[in-house]
Amino acid sequence: MASAASPLSEPRVLAHAKRRLFPDDADDGYAVVNTQFSSDRWLANEAIDPAITDELAPFNHVRVGSGYPDLVGVRLLSDQLLAVDRLGDDPPLVVVEAKGHTTRSDADVERGIVQAYDRLHEANAAYVAVPADTVSQSARTLARELNVGVLGVAPDGTVDPVETPRVVGNRTTTETTAIRFQASAQGVAGKSFGLNHPKNYLAYPLAVSHERDTERVLAEHVVRATDDARTGAAFLNLIDDQPAATRLTPLGREVVRFALREYGSVDAALRAFDDWKRSRERFCDLAPKWGMLTRRVVYDYPATQLLVEELQHMHEDGISEPSLPDVVEYLHALHPSFTIELFVRGDDDVRSRVLNADGELQREPLTDGDVYHSPTVFQLKAMLYHAGILTSRGAEPSNLDPAADVWALRESV
Repeated sequence: MASAASPLSEPRVLAHAKRRLFPDDADDGYAVVNTQFSSDRWLANEAIDPAITDELAPFNHVRVGSGYPDLVGVRLLSDQLLAVDRLGDDPPLVVVEAKGHTTRSDADVERGIVQAYDRLHEANAAYVAVPADTVSQSARTLARELNVGVLGVAPDGTVDPVETPRVVGNRTTTETTAIRFQASAQGVAGKSFGLNHPKNYLAYPLAVSHERDTERVLAEHVVRATDDARTGAAFLNLIDDQPAATRLTPLGREVVRFALREYGSVDAALRAFDDWKRSRERFCDLAPKWGMLTRRVVYDYPATQLLVEELQHMHEDGISEPSLPDVVEYLHALHPSFTIELFVRGDDDVRSRVLNADGELQREPLTDGDVYHSPTVFQLKAMLYHAGILTSRGAEPSNLDPAADVWALRESV
């Protein structure tokens, strides 16, 4: 049994494990913790330290296998945390089950191992995180047999891998895809499109191809917010934004080919952008050919495909002009994890308002514009408007009236 002086409750164990697997200073990766930890209490008589809640955020209710792991994330992990076997270079989908001391007994380590094993049907690596002094030899043997990693957590927060798992293949579901999406360069978590007009992103591959300095050319002809333009171009998979050198993706090269065919040179194409500065006209009407290219590029963004398909289904169900809360409720019933990641801010207070401890969506908070993620309800929606996909442009959450914010397809089929 652990000493009463330093009990490691389940939320505290999970917070230490998350910090070890997904440190705050890591540039890559993304993780969410189950909504049951968003409550201010753990069990009947134990409060959760607000600092622990902050560490555990953001929260979501992600189904993996037959249940809902305590943590789901995607990140390339160090060799200290994984056995040598690897499956390619893609970051693994990682799940963690946590067990902690209670007032009645030690952590149920073996039960946590079995729960983690169940998640391997859809995860690449599974762990159980437990107080280090509760790991028995029989538990280690079971973990090795089931290919589950064991993370031993000390009272001071140190986390050591007691058993390391092998990375395995899995089948992808919509729920696990939501976390992979957020961990990718195209995810919206902790980032922002920054600019709400697609021309600013379409111009970036042209500026990269120009003989002059990329940033200078872009600022001269298109937009001065060059950092935001570069970030958005990476989101839309037009560039591979590496620290060493920015490279065009196949989609980005296609934008350059289009410009060469229409204008003869990237310089001439960029000069055409001068005429579009500060225009409020819908881009697909202002420059129809560029609008068609915008439609192709924006539709290649994974979130667009899901939105368009489900808005079409809503139209077929007789909901032709759904409000933003209508869309979120409809999508959440079909793709709960993806919907939360796409639309709802990751702050712990916001997620705990929108989702209760059981992961159920609460309608009333959806009427508050402040709960929404700006890159989706403002920038992405504006781009879908300019591409001719939606009937209305987006709005900043601070100026957003969700009940009056219509998400309707310009052409339903």
